[in-house]
Amino acid sequence: MFCRNNAGPPSRSAAASRGDGNATTCRAGIGAADPDLLRAGTTLMTPLRGSEMPVFKRIVAAALALFACAVLPAPAREPASMGTVDAAVAAHPGKTGVYVLDAAVEALLARAWLADRAEKSIEVQYFIWSTDNIGILAAEALLRAANRGVRVRVIVDDLMIDAPDKSLLALARHPGIDIRIYNPLTSVGVPLTARLRNVFTRFRGVNQRMHDKTLVVDGKVAITGGRNMAAEYFDYNHEFNFRDRDVLLLGDAVDAVRENFERFWKSELSIDVEVLYDGVGLMQKNVRVTAAEIQQIYRELHDYARSPENFAPEVHTAIYNTPASFARVQSQMAWCRVQFVSDQPGKNPGTSGLGGGGQTSATLARLVQGAQRRVVIQSPYLVLSDPAMALFQSLRSRGVEVLISTNSLASTDNLMAFSGYRNQREQMLAMGLKIFEYRPDAAAQKRQMQQRIPVLAGSPPVFSLHAKTVVVDSAIAYVGTFNLDPRSENLNTEVGAIIHDEAVARAVEALIETDMAPGNSWVAAEDDPDRHVSAAKLAKVRLMQLLPLKPLL
Repeated sequence: MFCRNNAGPPSRSAAASRGDGNATTCRAGIGAADPDLLRAGTTLMTPLRGSEMPVFKRIVAAALALFACAVLPAPAREPASMGTVDAAVAAHPGKTGVYVLDAAVEALLARAWLADRAEKSIEVQYFIWSTDNIGILAAEALLRAANRGVRVRVIVDDLMIDAPDKSLLALARHPGIDIRIYNPLTSVGVPLTARLRNVFTRFRGVNQRMHDKTLVVDGKVAITGGRNMAAEYFDYNHEFNFRDRDVLLLGDAVDAVRENFERFWKSELSIDVEVLYDGVGLMQKNVRVTAAEIQQIYRELHDYARSPENFAPEVHTAIYNTPASFARVQSQMAWCRVQFVSDQPGKNPGTSGLGGGGQTSATLARLVQGAQRRVVIQSPYLVLSDPAMALFQSLRSRGVEVLISTNSLASTDNLMAFSGYRNQREQMLAMGLKIFEYRPDAAAQKRQMQQRIPVLAGSPPVFSLHAKTVVVDSAIAYVGTFNLDPRSENLNTEVGAIIHDEAVARAVEALIETDMAPGNSWVAAEDDPDRHVSAAKLAKVRLMQLLPLKPLL
């Protein structure tokens, strides 16, 4: 996070929760990949791989530049401002504007426009902020925003941070930037001795993570959903990409998103970076950074963002077109009732060990329980707790059809989670759940990637499902961070938007159905999807099935 790192792409098993949309038509409130953006994504990179370039240059420069969209000078033109957002909200009092960011290009474009147009505040809350180009340029964009007087506040979960201490501290020392770390028991400011102690003495605490993913700009616009801040979430990693989904919100529901951020900001679990580096002895790090070092780190960030070797000339065109693209997004928004759901910091009091539930768990259970005809779910991990199993049994006893899109053993990034699913798969199929396992060579994803990056036609990346979505009776849709597993139910704090709009729900449902179609998924009950992996991988997951891991999955 917040630093340059030339390490390779992340391991698919490295994250407990680490797709690009395949929409090809525009529906109400649904993001579809703009042909101009797809062309830009094709031309804005030098498509080399392997030993041809260092790994950090293999990521598409277009997407990276879009987040830091004011790095290079664009042709003279009156920029769009947040006033366009104000006008749209004023025209729809009491409602929330919804635009589902299914295409990864647009998901990044939206963040680009917002980061560059922020006038007063940016509030960012993420589970993972990577040290790849996406993370570096996002950090540089926040630094530029702070330099022009925008108040920037960032909360990042502690578990998977790998930022150099001085880089993180230097950014936190900027007068316009405040950074807090959620539940810092294993990484930031924690030496190995304290880390080991915490694992053994505070086991639940170490496993209780902030899985929230939100961006709020000027208190007017918010983005939430499954994407973390890393290249693989925006379909710009040449070796491994997630198929994911976000939603952009304007208007009424944004207040709830910001209130959730404030709860976490004020929580005793969120600690200032400066405090974490002000320790003495074996149990807390002591890190210092001089004024000269701070300025050097800032210069290096800016220089990296301006470096011609990181961007192709066509980036000017993409930057120039960003305001018009965002205006198109607004014109396609659905305005409706949206309920933003979230958990309290800590998830629950912790008196039930690794159980205890949470507000998002209860709300989503009620939503699904109310189904009369059909429930369609997309979740990268599928491990049912006893209450969840009973819920789906209840639905099936009433004749409610349940379709679930999840990862296959060949596509999953989390073997432990898959082991839990594999232990339950036959029971779920016997119950009548229709399960579709995502293919690592999903045809829809492969087509889009090859259109943008023709050099990958012969060796496309592995695709893995990461979207977290529920559609009930083709009338209500949830888009957020909640995985269908005990960890999201009881340990990780989660968020999401429940969208009460039939047009949006039907469109999202159609996207999931495309992901479940032949060529994109295997039918769990018919296709024996596990046969598509090596004997070694199958043996490993079988061994994991013997372990008592279910509460942590």
